[in-house]
Amino acid sequence: MAGKSLEMYYDFSSTNAYFAAFLAPALCRRMGASLVWKPFYLGHAFRLRDHSVNRDHPPGKLEYLFKDHQRWSQRTGLPFNRPTTFPIKTSLALRGSVVMRAQNLEETYIQAVMSAYWVRDENIAEAEVLARIVGQLGADGDDFLAQVDQPGSRDEVVRVTNEGIARNVFGAPMFFIGDEMFWGKDRLDFIEDLLQADI
Repeated sequence: MAGKSLEMYYDFSSTNAYFAAFLAPALCRRMGASLVWKPFYLGHAFRLRDHSVNRDHPPGKLEYLFKDHQRWSQRTGLPFNRPTTFPIKTSLALRGSVVMRAQNLEETYIQAVMSAYWVRDENIAEAEVLARIVGQLGADGDDFLAQVDQPGSRDEVVRVTNEGIARNVFGAPMFFIGDEMFWGKDRLDFIEDLLQADI
């Protein structure tokens, strides 16, 4: 198991990625594996396929899914509320993950932003909201706002998104162990099995 890693492509607009942002790190800690966060701009991938969440789901599916997420909330103990704006633009928040990675606050930031959107219904598309979250983590919000618009953070999100598309990532969360791909928070059992296997 030593040296094994789990890659997780995520987007803040994905309900399933919200749960996975807490469940996957706990799994990796338990299994002694490293977690590699991959900020994937799902909206761009959807546009490439001319896919729309609100347009392309059959009637009633979104209602069912949100009810099912409430079941996941009860099972996991992770609070969950349906946000007012769904889906939401996440490019700025994703670039923020790159900025916070350099300060060793990547996972903490991701979980804080996920909670802001999926628990407290905050508008994570707004720079001021993200800066306030960063400040609550003990980092400099003004410096964050300056860094988040730099080419480096933009280019990294573009790179990871294009990388994911090339690997056939079509949703979030999408996990990889080597070339083995798993889609969704409900595949963590399979991921645990593979992490345990002597491969």
